[in-house]
Amino acid sequence: MLDAENRNETGITEFILLGLGNPVELQPFLFLLFLVIYLVTITGNLLIIVLIAADQHLHIPMYFFLGNLSCVETCYSSTILPNMLTGLLSVNRTITVRECLSQYYFFGSCVGVETFLLAAMSYDRYLAICRPLFYASLMNREVCLQLIAVAWINGFMANSIIVFLIAQFSFCGPNVIDHYFCDLSPLKKLSCSDPSLFELIVLLLSFIFTIAPFLLTFSSYICIIASIMKIQSTIGRRKAFSTCSSHLMVVCLFYGTLIIVYILPDTPTLRHLNKIFSIFYTILTPLANPLIYTLRNKEVHQALRRGKVSKTCKHRIKLEEKVLPY
Repeated sequence: MLDAENRNETGITEFILLGLGNPVELQPFLFLLFLVIYLVTITGNLLIIVLIAADQHLHIPMYFFLGNLSCVETCYSSTILPNMLTGLLSVNRTITVRECLSQYYFFGSCVGVETFLLAAMSYDRYLAICRPLFYASLMNREVCLQLIAVAWINGFMANSIIVFLIAQFSFCGPNVIDHYFCDLSPLKKLSCSDPSLFELIVLLLSFIFTIAPFLLTFSSYICIIASIMKIQSTIGRRKAFSTCSSHLMVVCLFYGTLIIVYILPDTPTLRHLNKIFSIFYTILTPLANPLIYTLRNKEVHQALRRGKVSKTCKHRIKLEEKVLPY
C-alpha cells in the first residue's frame, strides 16, 4: 500500500507548454491564422455531418463513415486548438498535470478512432470496386454499425490504458514541454519513473490499434489500384478511381505526417521539424478533410444543391400561402 502511494506522488503539479517557439511579434498573426483555421474546420465538418444526416441520398456506408470521420475531426480540433490559441495570447502557458493528461487522452483517442475509421472506409471502397456483386450483402447496415462501434470503443479503450499508466508516473522536473500540446513522447521524457514496462505495453497497443489498421488500409488500396488497372476503358478507370481518390488523399496526408513524427528518430535537428509536421495531422488534416470531400465529391455538391432547392421551394410555398386566398 505504501509503494502504491509513493508511485502516485508527484513533485510537479503543472507543466509549461513552450508552444511553437515563435517570436512574440508573430503571436497576433498566428492567433488570427489558427483562429480562422479552427472556425473553418468546425464549420466545414459540422456542415458535412448535418448534410449527411439531412439528405436521404447520402445514407449509404461511405457517407456514414465520413460523418463519423468529421465528428472525430471536430473533436481533434476542439482538443488542440482552443488551448493553443489561449497560449498565443497569454504569457502564462501553464497546464496542470490533470489537464495535460485529459488533453492527451482525447487527442490519442481521436487518433485511434481515425485509424480504424480510415481502415473501415478503405475496406468499404475495396468491396465496392473489387467485390461489387457482394457489396450490398457484405456492407449492410449491421456491419457498418459494428465497424463504427469497434472504431470508437477500441480508440478510447486503448488510450485509457495508456493514460492510466502515465498517471502512475512520477514527474520530478523539469516541467517544460517543448510542444504546443501534451503528446506522449514529451510526457515520457519528463517522467523519472522506469518506462520499460510502459514502452512495451505502448508498443503492443500501437501494433494492435495503429499498425494493424494501417496495414489493412494499405493492402486494401493495393487491391483497389490493381483492380482499377485491369479495367479496359479509360473512362471506367477514371470513374472507379474517382470514388476513392478523396479518401486516398486523406489517408496519405494523415499517415504520411504521422509516420514522420513518430517513426523518425528523435534528434535535436528533427525535433523542431516534428513539431511543424505535427501541425499537419493535428490541425491541417481536420481542415483538409471537409475541403477535400466537398470540393472533389459530386454527390456532396448535388446534396448541397438539393438543400438550396428545398429551401427555395419552402420559401415560395410560404409566400404563396400569404398571397393566394384559399
